[in-house]
Amino acid sequence: MSHPRTVAVIVGSLRKDSVTRKVAKALEALTPGLQFTEIEIGDLQHFNQDLEAAPTAEWTAFRNRIKAFDAVLFVTPEYNRSVPGVLKNAIDVGSRPYGASVWNGKPGAVISVSPGGIGGFGANHHLRQSLVFLNVPILTNEAYIGGAFSLFGENGELINEGTAEFLRAFGQAFSDWIDTILAGKAA
Repeated sequence: MSHPRTVAVIVGSLRKDSVTRKVAKALEALTPGLQFTEIEIGDLQHFNQDLEAAPTAEWTAFRNRIKAFDAVLFVTPEYNRSVPGVLKNAIDVGSRPYGASVWNGKPGAVISVSPGGIGGFGANHHLRQSLVFLNVPILTNEAYIGGAFSLFGENGELINEGTAEFLRAFGQAFSDWIDTILAGKAA
């Protein structure tokens, strides 16, 4: 491989000091073989089929950015046993116009984050359902990060070695998954 694989990171939380974003950053630091770039989703207008006749500049920029990446990582909190509306909106915007989804065939992975013990299980599985429908080959390794607020120090650094080991292994599995899917496309 001549260059590191590029990964678009979609964080389902808009909060500046989001623990979900901290998990994404920790994975990035623990996975040196991939080049991660967070893609902003907070400025995307709500999906409305009527806007497809003249897509907004934000929609067009978002779609073009996602297309340029080798893979996509979704890191999401759980809101009411599902994904945040802003994340679902980004998925919907990227899935249109019909037949031109930016997600189609792009290798992906999901990490869910929660202060609770089950680590965003509902959000993780709801998100996976949408991604399967959109033909995103999803890494089968499941990642639920529970008790998330206790995993980071005052400066936002990951201080839990067990979580660091888990994320390191997850990052390696994701890197291998991307290579496998992209090698299959090239064949």
